[in-house]
Amino acid sequence: MSRSVWRLLPLMAAPGAVHMAIDQWLLDQYQHHGHPPCLRFYTWQPAAISLGFSQRRRFPEAWSSLTWKGQPVHLVPRPTGGRGVLHQGDLTYALITAPGSGQRQQVYQEFCQFLIQGWGALGVPLQFGQPQRQYGRSHHCFALATQADLVDTQGHKRIGSAQLWRDGYVLQHGSMVLTPDPALYQQVFQTVPPPPGPMAKVDLETIIRALTQAAAQCFNCELRLQPLSDSEWQQIHRLQQAIGPSCSADCFG
Repeated sequence: MSRSVWRLLPLMAAPGAVHMAIDQWLLDQYQHHGHPPCLRFYTWQPAAISLGFSQRRRFPEAWSSLTWKGQPVHLVPRPTGGRGVLHQGDLTYALITAPGSGQRQQVYQEFCQFLIQGWGALGVPLQFGQPQRQYGRSHHCFALATQADLVDTQGHKRIGSAQLWRDGYVLQHGSMVLTPDPALYQQVFQTVPPPPGPMAKVDLETIIRALTQAAAQCFNCELRLQPLSDSEWQQIHRLQQAIGPSCSADCFG
């Protein structure tokens, strides 16, 4: 079977609103304009809390006035579902492609295999979590695991993922908890972060290399590194302006 060609974007640090515009732009380009499937990894600068689609009007009031290292912690709407995720000391991935078939839970199982395989190659075994009824009542994505999430051998949730579907085309992105600041984490979620595990000891370059190699195997594809062009950035900035900037609480009310 011939291998398809996917686009791999370089690691990027940017504000959350920019990242969400990029992910949505990539999905639109793939769905309507012949863009290849895509994989990318990114970090959030400055720190932010992303809010799942159904959570945008329901979150703790204190989140609207948080700061970290002298900068506000942005509240950023996600186009995908799920609860609030703190993006500081984490690595986010985004995967834009179309599943061959299957229900959404099956697609999660398929799409997350590259995460399991890549981290397994780094000596970090991960497995899917189990559904928990309390999840819908929590503001905190990493407080509980679902069947779409990956946990370590001690049951600590290490990777949370969420999806946006459009006519069979899928954006799946998720956060890998690496080295969160304990004080900020406590301030946001009123609890301590999961204990540091072996994931926290691996540098970003090594992580991305392992996950990229795993993705090429799992999706039977060739990943070609291609940064965003100037014209693509212009389109993304226009989309970001249409979506709106990172917001405080009054933006959602």
